[in-house]
Amino acid sequence: MRRPWRLAAVFASLLCIALVARAPAALAQEWPTRTIRLVVGFGPGGGTDIVGRIIAQSLQEKLGQPVVVENKPGAGGIIAADSVARADKDGYTLYMMANAHIIAGVMNKSLPYDTLKSFAPVAQVATAGLIIVTHPDFAAKSVSELVEAAKAQPGKITFASVGVGSTQHFTGELFKQVAKVDMLHVPYRGSPAAISAILGKQVDVLFETVSAVLGQVQAGELKALAVTGKERFPAVPDVPAAADVLPGYEVTTWYGIIAPIGTPAPIIAKLNKTLNETISEATVRERLAKAGVIAGGASPEAFGRHMESEFARWGKVREAAGLPQQ
Repeated sequence: MRRPWRLAAVFASLLCIALVARAPAALAQEWPTRTIRLVVGFGPGGGTDIVGRIIAQSLQEKLGQPVVVENKPGAGGIIAADSVARADKDGYTLYMMANAHIIAGVMNKSLPYDTLKSFAPVAQVATAGLIIVTHPDFAAKSVSELVEAAKAQPGKITFASVGVGSTQHFTGELFKQVAKVDMLHVPYRGSPAAISAILGKQVDVLFETVSAVLGQVQAGELKALAVTGKERFPAVPDVPAAADVLPGYEVTTWYGIIAPIGTPAPIIAKLNKTLNETISEATVRERLAKAGVIAGGASPEAFGRHMESEFARWGKVREAAGLPQQ
């Protein structure tokens, strides 16, 4: 015959096991109960900010809590990423990142966080084309003519980017490698400054996201030579793909949401499900399309694998370009 205290102990143990088993499901059901911060590593008006605000608005409608976009520009997104890596692991601080986050990891060997291991992938939400633009007065009217001009004047043709180690910078470096040309990189601090430079004819070529220069292209203020994706981009259907002339040249920027590593798996799963529902809505897809972005989701696992492959790819581009790590 078992003693009463032993039966009580067994019952208590079984109760604890049941509560622990129930905890993840209960956690996901209760979350969120307050404001969620969606941190963006760049200033207002850029591609990451535009996508973040579209996603945040729809996300808060589905979750029933405010989703506030918080811009923390500086150091190519490193400041923002570090703040998220250090944040509480409770699902209330998220990072709206682009592949610039990966390239920052490729360019910097002493970051205050690990580009991949410090974060939990939540979902990829969109992809976007980049576009090669010039001032209308620039002589080259196509990618082929740009390559010819660059070969005729090694190191003389200038290309602008939004900063050293940015996606736009690496897009230009990959162009040089595939086309086998030498062009001079001129970095600026952000999209507005780089766009002003090309409009003012201070530089010859700009590699930029479609969303950032779509208005100028449509107004005829900038001349589009090609998009950098494998195929034509819906927002600029008349602009050819550079890959038609330069086989193997393909760059597509992408956007996703990550959380501090250690964020409970049930919250990650709920977020992923909600984000995929969000970007499947016609109104959200239409708003993203108008901004030059194509909606597209993924599981946390698939997004994590994509981040790893991009890290490896851009590491090779950095080495081929001879760019030193900081």
